[in-house]
Order: sequence, then structure tokens, then C-alpha cells
Amino acid sequence: MKDGLLLVDKEAGVTSHDVVQKVRRILKQKKIGHCGTLDPDATGLLLLTLGTATRLTRFLIRAPKVYEGTIRLGVATDTYDSSGQVVATASPEAVAALTREQVAEAMRAFEGDIEQKAPPFSAKKVNGVKYYELARRGEEVPDEAKEVTVFELTPLSDLEDGRVRFRLACSSGTYARGLAHDLGAALGVGGHLAELRRMRIGSFAVESAATLAQLEEAVASGQPPAGSWIPFDQIPLPFGEVTADPQQETRISHGQTVLVRELAGEEGDWVKLVNRRREFIAVGTVVERIGTAGVGIVQPRVVFR
Repeated sequence: MKDGLLLVDKEAGVTSHDVVQKVRRILKQKKIGHCGTLDPDATGLLLLTLGTATRLTRFLIRAPKVYEGTIRLGVATDTYDSSGQVVATASPEAVAALTREQVAEAMRAFEGDIEQKAPPFSAKKVNGVKYYELARRGEEVPDEAKEVTVFELTPLSDLEDGRVRFRLACSSGTYARGLAHDLGAALGVGGHLAELRRMRIGSFAVESAATLAQLEEAVASGQPPAGSWIPFDQIPLPFGEVTADPQQETRISHGQTVLVRELAGEEGDWVKLVNRRREFIAVGTVVERIGTAGVGIVQPRVVFR
């Protein structure tokens, strides 16, 4: 387990950085990265890149995410989740009057491309300082928004004591607790994120992930944890793949362009390049399409062999 992708099922109460540090200790390996953090109270899927695979982090971190969780309506907090201080409450009658249909309609209004502001208590940085550090010092947090995409936001349950289960599918960089806060505001009662679990990152599912305890057991037994370890050559990437012949492989290894056939992708798209032994040799970009028969020129950008 030196070069590859590790799927970890994060428990609540630890940061994503804590998980990386613990995996470094368990595997006795320093070169480990992650493909998107989870808040300390959140659970679920973390993708860790190990060894050579850390050079693939930028391609995997942008994958869409799927979450399930619980929103508590009627109570707003300064952190937009249950770890913060209560800043506003609504009357029990106002919350009890809400229906699942009303919540579903309000959720649908957030679907699509939207402008979202980072929560004031978040790890987003300005001039090297994290937002939550500014917020804790009582300083003004930048009021900047960025475009994110919400593919799906829907209730999974009826309201019970102001709580509603939900499912969220969204682009990378979307703040689930920001949506919970804004949903509460849209419904006129306030709200915060009470619970969150990440179910998927791109094609990777939490059902395949291992807990840290399971990882320790697997390492002690000398066997990778079943399903949660993907060797480097087998890592799927969110773009097309091209198989190079021996002559092309030599050119690719020297960073030279190659003419390929059966090319799926337009100019500027990324391409995974493998050899006939199914070994991962490089990631490249399509620099030119020739005709309409799938022929094009690929420029290696990140070479591994």
C-alpha cells in the first residue's frame, strides 16, 4: 500500500487532517494527500492519495459529491451546524406548521447553478488566514460568493421535531451547512446542519471504504483492506482513456506528443494514458482533433513512467 488510492470512512469528532496523520502513522508513509475535507462532526467518505497517486489529487478533488444528513429547522447557529452558538430561534408553532411539501419546494429553489458564500466559521482562507480564525477574533469575514452547482437537494423524511433528513448531490466546494442555513432562512424559521455523512465522491462509494480500525487490522494481517484500496495503475479518472503502443509509450515517457485513435474528448480535455500492460503511464491533454473519426494529438502533461 504505497502508491494508490485509499477510501476511508471517517468517524465523527476528528478532522480530515487528523485522519491523514493517523493513516501516515498506520502505514508508516509520509506522502499522503486527500481529495476534499469533511468538517469534524461529519462522517463518511474521504479519498486519500498515497505516494505517486498524490499527483492525481487535483483531478479527483473536483469530482461531484453526494451527502445524506439532517437539517434542524427552527434554530440558527453562528457556525451553521450543531457545534455553534444559537443565534436565533423560531416559535415551535411556526416550525410545526411546516410540511414536507413546503420543505421540498424550498429545497428545489437551490438546485442548479447558484452563488454561495462560505460560512463565516470555515477553513476558507483570505490572505493566508482562515475564515474561522477571523470570526473567532470578532473580525469581519469577507462576504464573497462563488458559483457552485446543486444537482439534487431533496427531503428523505417528514419533519419530526423540526428535523428533516435530506439528500444532496453537488459540485465540489459546495457547503452543505451553508445550504442548511439558507434553507432555514428561506422558510422563515432559521436552521442549521445537525448531521452530515458523505456517501459518494464521483464513482467512489462509502460502502467500499474502511474505517481506521479496519485499516489497522488489515495492515496487521498483511493484506490491504478489501475494496477500499485501489492500486495506482487501476485508479479510475473522470475522463477518457487511451492505450498506447510501445512506440507511443516511449514518446510519452519523454513528454512528446502522440497521434492516437479512438480518442474520446475535445481539444483541451484531459486523457488518461496507459500501455498495453494496463500500466498507468501519464495524464495528457488533447491539443488537436483531426477530422471526425476520433483521431487526435495528445500532449503528455504528468508523466509517471
